[in-house]
Amino acid sequence: MAGEFPEEGRRRVVIEGVRPAIDGGRFPIKRVIGESVSVEADIFADGHDLIAGRLHYRHEDQVQWHHVPMQPLGNDRWRGAFSVNALGRYRYTLSAWIDHFHSWRHDLVKREGEADIELALRVGAGLVGDAAKRASGTDGARLREFAERIAARGDPGERRRLALDEDLAALMDAYSERPFATEFERELAVVVEPERTRFSAWYEFFPRSCGPDQAHYGTFRDCEQRLAYAKSMGFDIVYLPPVHPIGHSARKGKNNVLEVGPEDPGSPWAIGAPEGGHKSVHPWLGTIEDFRFFVEQANKLGLEVALDIAFQTSPDHPYVQEHPEWFRWRPDGTVQYAENPPKKYQDIYPLNFESAAWQPLWSELKSVFDFWIGQGVRVFRVDNPHTKPFPFWEWCIGAVKREHPDVIFLAEAFSRPRIMHRLAKLGFSQSYTYFTWRNTKWELTEYLTELTRTEATEYFRPNFWPNTPDILPEYLQVGGRPAFMTRLVLAATLSSNYGIYGPAFELLEHEPQRPGSEEYLNSEKYQLRSWDVAREDSLRDFITRVNRVRRENPALQATGNLKFHEVDNQELICFSKHDAAGASDILVVVNLDPYHTQSGWIDLPLDYFGLDAQHPYQAHDLLSGARFLWHGARNFVELNPHAAPAHIFRVRRRIRSERDFEYFM
Repeated sequence: MAGEFPEEGRRRVVIEGVRPAIDGGRFPIKRVIGESVSVEADIFADGHDLIAGRLHYRHEDQVQWHHVPMQPLGNDRWRGAFSVNALGRYRYTLSAWIDHFHSWRHDLVKREGEADIELALRVGAGLVGDAAKRASGTDGARLREFAERIAARGDPGERRRLALDEDLAALMDAYSERPFATEFERELAVVVEPERTRFSAWYEFFPRSCGPDQAHYGTFRDCEQRLAYAKSMGFDIVYLPPVHPIGHSARKGKNNVLEVGPEDPGSPWAIGAPEGGHKSVHPWLGTIEDFRFFVEQANKLGLEVALDIAFQTSPDHPYVQEHPEWFRWRPDGTVQYAENPPKKYQDIYPLNFESAAWQPLWSELKSVFDFWIGQGVRVFRVDNPHTKPFPFWEWCIGAVKREHPDVIFLAEAFSRPRIMHRLAKLGFSQSYTYFTWRNTKWELTEYLTELTRTEATEYFRPNFWPNTPDILPEYLQVGGRPAFMTRLVLAATLSSNYGIYGPAFELLEHEPQRPGSEEYLNSEKYQLRSWDVAREDSLRDFITRVNRVRRENPALQATGNLKFHEVDNQELICFSKHDAAGASDILVVVNLDPYHTQSGWIDLPLDYFGLDAQHPYQAHDLLSGARFLWHGARNFVELNPHAAPAHIFRVRRRIRSERDFEYFM
């Protein structure tokens, strides 16, 4: 008979609609150190009794739970928040219960002058007396005193005022009984990562092209000047393509041809040779000691080194001989090389994750990360993670982060949206995006709205790249210098994480291998290149200014604070970023037409910027230094793409001092 009843049928409170909870809590949300986790839920019960709720949280290394009270927002929606101050993983959950004391107190407020107030006071005194038994020390003594004075015969009005005392309410919040409390059905998780997962500027370059000329293979020692160069432009992460030995079998020649000469260095993504595999460096680049020195030099400049991890091999990789079970063999005794039609990668073997020996394979691949972490690397860009099993990434990233919670993973997954989002949920700190191909105002607005106004903000951190060694978009091929400047400003201000592949980007490299192709002519993937970074037409100074603006304005150090604004010209896009701390409000206007001057009227919501419609305000262009005095919500802009295709305004409010001196801040 007893089995027919619920476990505890006296639990009257319902908790549902908890947010954030990715896929019902299957995956963690993400934060960086110092950020807040705001949790909302629908909390309600039958009848008219008041309810109370708590948000419980703890770091996984802690046993004791901390808690904060939930606050009602109206319509049975409640909210609580806590801050995360340590790397790693936190847990959070909710509980709620009928608050008998506050229900009684609420009714007591209505009992002014009622004859039965004596009985009501005796009921309340009993509740306070019970709480006193659960308290100790000074709190217990104070509660006992409250109970005695409320129960004592005397003036009901005075005893009623005592029962409604705010100090008593605070004590009862701490010690009230919580019978039949409802606990949320599961613990949720938040992964806390370093600040650079939220705000970073990446600079990619090929170490082997840092030599004195195109005839000499660059070394890690040759790259020291390139480190200083990247730092001078304001980047904080330098990203290297794979630095491992490169296979000789089926090696690709210049421009991805199959005919190869003795001087052709091959693709760095064709990993592995007799000299070693994923835990070795190409002997022409130097030794592992040289690599560690390179990392140390970067760190001294305030730079992190990001290393490309590509889980694939050349036919010459030691894995092929030592672990043939990790590959898919064809009937003719060969391994199927990688293909992504129409692209063919004859120099690359994919790993077989359906191998019966999948567990040793997983362990070996995880040990690759462990090895490079041991060399000082804390940032990894992972090549094509969408071609490896999802369970592997969840296991591998989780295991690495348990040991090294400061490690950052960037997913290079130009794949279908659900796959990209799944990888982010599984643990990747940042993600490549479709920004590279979003050029029109409508495309950018729709895509950024998707990234910043949906649940994706809780787990998907976009990293915008105008170009990569694999991708020279058509916009850059045909738009000239203005196109490069436009795409840089968009990448650097729409997202708080962005990167460029240089020096190709700042030196305006724009010739495709053939019409309709996104491959670079004379691609650095297949040959050495010599870059004159001191060229007069370089965008170095412009990039430096943009990065300085990002560093000096906290509003640009987040992505979710993006808001688009109306402008009556489809070739102009306007958006702002608001700094919650009030340090700066940034307004960006970009001409998307790389050929013609465009102008239009911007409509700004003055309340959003905290501006007074009756007073002027200043729009200070942080790129050019120009200052404009604007009035009201509608203001005119004009942008010549050949002079300056963008404004990055800091909106400065009009301030009047006590001495009647006006200035803007």
